[in-house]
Amino acid sequence: MIKVGIVGGTGYTGVELLRILATHPEAQLTAITSRKEDGLPVADMYPSLRGRVPLAFSSPDKANLNDCDVVFFATPHGVAMAQTPELLAAGVKVIDLAADFRLKDVAQFQQWYGIPHTCPDVLHEAVYGLPELNREAIKSARVIGNPGCYPTTMQLGFYPLLKAGIIDASNLIADCKSGVSGAGRKAEIGILFSEASDNFKAYAVAGHRHVPETVEQLQKMCAAPVNLIFTPHLVPMIRGMHSTLYAKLTTEISNEALQELFESTYRDEQFVDVMPFGSHPETRSTRGSNMLRIALHRPANGATLIVLVVQDNLMKGAAGQAVQCMNLMFGLQENCGLTHVPLLP
Repeated sequence: MIKVGIVGGTGYTGVELLRILATHPEAQLTAITSRKEDGLPVADMYPSLRGRVPLAFSSPDKANLNDCDVVFFATPHGVAMAQTPELLAAGVKVIDLAADFRLKDVAQFQQWYGIPHTCPDVLHEAVYGLPELNREAIKSARVIGNPGCYPTTMQLGFYPLLKAGIIDASNLIADCKSGVSGAGRKAEIGILFSEASDNFKAYAVAGHRHVPETVEQLQKMCAAPVNLIFTPHLVPMIRGMHSTLYAKLTTEISNEALQELFESTYRDEQFVDVMPFGSHPETRSTRGSNMLRIALHRPANGATLIVLVVQDNLMKGAAGQAVQCMNLMFGLQENCGLTHVPLLP
């Protein structure tokens, strides 16, 4: 059994990790930390886990994280890099769901997150945890930088096109929407029910932290310089993400060939569903699962290709993807503990 620790178990990604790992056949929950809730039984905060997670939260100094095989960080940016060197020295693998190990460019990290990077040597060896594009490197990694939710949809949506060299990489547009849980479990005016319900708005239009992360990864897919316009929106639902991606085709290609390009790229991927051409994937078709669904559209058979991508932002966009990485790191079947059927209605 893999002994698992979770740092920051009280937030939405933390409890999602708990939900997955509580029934994972090869994982043993060993420690769940929270300074504020030290001693509180997990099931008292999250009754959905009654009978599944018998542990109590513990402060980090009591958690014995060094005894774990892997530690997940479901924490604000900056926490993982402060503790990771000690964990690595103790032989513990690390999967960070924040941004500490996503960006290889330290200057970019410091610019967008406003804090210094305290362990650039660990960052150098960290592996970006998008299994569909980085599977072999993940298998041998000690440290994983789990991708952001929006970047997951953008990368998997643009990848087949950039790899094939059939779109203008300098003119990529991503119009994305996320449920309120993407903002985390906190008291903040903009995500209160009375503020977010019955409302729809864009945010961070001038620049979002996920742009440099996404561009850094997209640039690996093609030789041409990548330019991305990314506009995120907040929608009045709890969980779910819908990304509408726009790309200009640079070569003559049929709709059938485009569909085959995506189907062949993801044919062996358990968590990527390429739907029939012209489909309209819905966020609820992925709710509570690790599935990501893609559909292609080509208005008037013109030069603009539209790629629709949906996922659960807390699953494939966060905790589910992190467990997918853990499975690879420990030689397990990649779908182990992740075969949840989406919740409907």
